[in-house]
Amino acid sequence: MGDSMKGRVALVSGGGRGIGRGICELLASEGASIAVNYRKDKESALETVAAITAAGGNAKAYEASVDDPEAVAIMVDHVVADFGFIDILVCNAGIASRGQAVADTEAAEVIRLLNTHAVGPHSLARSALPSMRTRPRGDIVMISSVATSHMTANGGPYSMGKAAMEALALTLANEERQHGIHCNIVAPGLVETDMGLRLARAMTGKREMEDLRSLDQGSPFGRVCQPLDVANVVLWLCSEGAGYVTGQRIECDGGGPR
Repeated sequence: MGDSMKGRVALVSGGGRGIGRGICELLASEGASIAVNYRKDKESALETVAAITAAGGNAKAYEASVDDPEAVAIMVDHVVADFGFIDILVCNAGIASRGQAVADTEAAEVIRLLNTHAVGPHSLARSALPSMRTRPRGDIVMISSVATSHMTANGGPYSMGKAAMEALALTLANEERQHGIHCNIVAPGLVETDMGLRLARAMTGKREMEDLRSLDQGSPFGRVCQPLDVANVVLWLCSEGAGYVTGQRIECDGGGPR
């Protein structure tokens, strides 16, 4: 284990699986204590906690749906009570849209995606900021998507949710700089996760696709992006090396399609 994050406390939404788990495990490996948030999949969250503690780290799981502001506030209070403070917040929880054109998409789906990708991070930041402002340094990292760079067809609700998230992140960067809090955006491309597989099926129309590694040959550097690739960017943004970096958006997609 390293110690670049020693003494810091990170709350990672959607931390039990996929990108979130990769972020939790990497930050923990560098000494941070980790609050692993989950909505439904308690088993995966506990597996993440177990993996961290087995490696000598410190972690605990917390249940809360990010689209429920009251539940988020209660969770943050519990995290602060358990760990003393929060000085890293990673807004990673996300859901996929159904891959339909705007003309075929109900308003309820748009609301559902906006609640998860934008209102949820707003609630998390609002609840965590009082604690973060007491610390020498704070970091908020929003996990967005290259979808906001391309706005491809049949992804309206997802792109709208992530675009709103990015607007929130850039606003926070301006508002919280005076409190020593950095806020940045990481925008992955397609990542090998359960949600990545669902997104790939929606984007390609290949509903029978079972393994994203089947796309390796056509991917940058000969492989599909992995959760650790994204986690490494998050780690750097929270490190001393990024001490003068805020309000930035970093794409993690291998430079885009080959």
